[in-house]
Amino acid sequence: MLFRASAETVAVMALDGSLFLHLNEQFFHLHGHRPGPSEARSWERSIPALAAALNDAGLGCVEVLIEYALPLNSKRADAVLAGANPITGEPSYVVVELKQWSQATPDEDDTALCHIDAYARPVLNPIEQVRRYCQYIANFNGAVAGCSDRVSGVAYLHNATEFGVEGLRAMELDSQGQLFTAGRRGDFLDYLRAKLSDRVPGAPAADELLSGKPVPSRQLMSVAAEEVREREQFILLDQQQVAYRMVLNAVRKAKQSDRKEVVVVTGGPGTGKSVIALSLLGELYRQGVPALHATGSQSFTKTMRKVAGARKREVQDLFKYFNSFMAAEKNTLDVLICDEAHRIRETSANRYTSSTHRTGKPQIDELIDVARVPVFLLDEHQVVRPGEMGTVAEIKAAAEAKGLACSVVPLDSQFRCGGSDAYLRWVVRLLGLEQGGPVVWVPDDRMQLRVADSPEEMENFLEGRRAQGYGARISAGYCWPWSKEPKPGEPLAADVVIADWARPWNLRGDRGISGAPPSALWATDPAGFGQVGCVYTAQGFEYDWSGTIIGPDLVWRGDRWITDRTASKDPVFKKSTSDDDVDRLIRNTYKVLLTRGMVGTVVYSTDPETRARLRELVGAQREAITV
Repeated sequence: MLFRASAETVAVMALDGSLFLHLNEQFFHLHGHRPGPSEARSWERSIPALAAALNDAGLGCVEVLIEYALPLNSKRADAVLAGANPITGEPSYVVVELKQWSQATPDEDDTALCHIDAYARPVLNPIEQVRRYCQYIANFNGAVAGCSDRVSGVAYLHNATEFGVEGLRAMELDSQGQLFTAGRRGDFLDYLRAKLSDRVPGAPAADELLSGKPVPSRQLMSVAAEEVREREQFILLDQQQVAYRMVLNAVRKAKQSDRKEVVVVTGGPGTGKSVIALSLLGELYRQGVPALHATGSQSFTKTMRKVAGARKREVQDLFKYFNSFMAAEKNTLDVLICDEAHRIRETSANRYTSSTHRTGKPQIDELIDVARVPVFLLDEHQVVRPGEMGTVAEIKAAAEAKGLACSVVPLDSQFRCGGSDAYLRWVVRLLGLEQGGPVVWVPDDRMQLRVADSPEEMENFLEGRRAQGYGARISAGYCWPWSKEPKPGEPLAADVVIADWARPWNLRGDRGISGAPPSALWATDPAGFGQVGCVYTAQGFEYDWSGTIIGPDLVWRGDRWITDRTASKDPVFKKSTSDDDVDRLIRNTYKVLLTRGMVGTVVYSTDPETRARLRELVGAQREAITV
């Protein structure tokens, strides 16, 4: 949230200009950069319109929360109005989505989408947008958990006439999704009076909402079975919902007109790509549409099979690998959902592939050919192995070569790391994946960051968090050799050795040994805490607290990072892998490891100079590590 005050105060500050100065400064403090021109312009034009409406409705005592941050998410609602219900006296909240649009037209195929001149792609109908914000707040803010009737939603298009946007109301309206325009301003004032009391100050209700503990996000793995077998469990927001609808629309069109279309969904860690994939698979599965989920990740695919298909073999069979379609006929499926598509390889052949299947056909072509609607969800900055080539450019080129339309949907909000954009930006700057160099971490209220002086300190801290009911894992760069797995009943070899501290790597096999879970379940089985995970078992997963050990393959010297390929024990790095590729892949590896935590991250480096640099960047968090 950037600012809160009564509607009366907001109106006064908007008039004298101080409100916008405050919003700009607070935005810079929270995000580390200035707001874009369009966002600043929307504050200057839309907030005064909302404040004027509230005061004209006699609701100057209502509390206005500007740019309210959704819990465990980087998305922000334009405003949340807090007050009391005029009839019951209970807390009442109105989520407001403000639009400067003068006109908009619904998508001819889907009323949940609409078109405006400023954007080439369809956007979410603001009625559906604000409705989903309401549902999300009701699901994830403890102050209104079980009381969804306290949360209402409205889109206020204060520059629009009825003629300009009337088509948007083809979307179903309800208490959490309404729309008003400048032409119906009187109705908007009546709506506000019906939801909020003009006699009870809204500050206490605002306090209650802001102090509501975020309900822990439903972990992807723990609800997969319900998601696929029964009903949608995730609330998709904004571009997530746009991506979801575009795929379903492409499926419908493919059936009606016997055509193919490629859809690419791209976004950074935690933007909800796998949530979209599961939501799509669940909906298609319920409709009886032939569809499969595929990844290049053994851990993710095996976990999906185990959790989502715990009681139904046909559900297990929905989860495949990218190399499962070498001999498949064209258009066998209606939909193939390629999750973690950045792990697509040049070909599907490996050392076990029979000569009859060694066609040399690119893996991208196999995946496109097998389905009428191939869907690729990817993050180009999570490539961690040589030979991985799933990029937007590669997929678009492959589609173009086949004469196929290819739609690309970028995701902008993220749900991992407590929804902290500031933390993700800190990580990519730290690792030199964005220009500008490392910056000092400025604590926010979304993600916690600690630096440990030893692996023992890290482990003890995480054990304390586990005692409080949080999940935790320790992962490390691939800088220690991996012993052969012991026979059943024998102890695991302690491969990761740092001074007097030693722990085993996670298992590599498909069966548990000596209480440790199989490789594919290391990130999701509580027993995984006893072993150190590597990037291949951590990638694609999340846990509450993440401990990351930076090994000697990445050290800070002077004013820059130095990668040492000789310190890496990863067998995928061959002599033919260039130094530049090794440098990029090692940095990407640590980006993956440092972005697994939902609540907090503890980082430790085996190198003293690197630890000192991390301490300089994280600074004042030293005392909290021992708490």
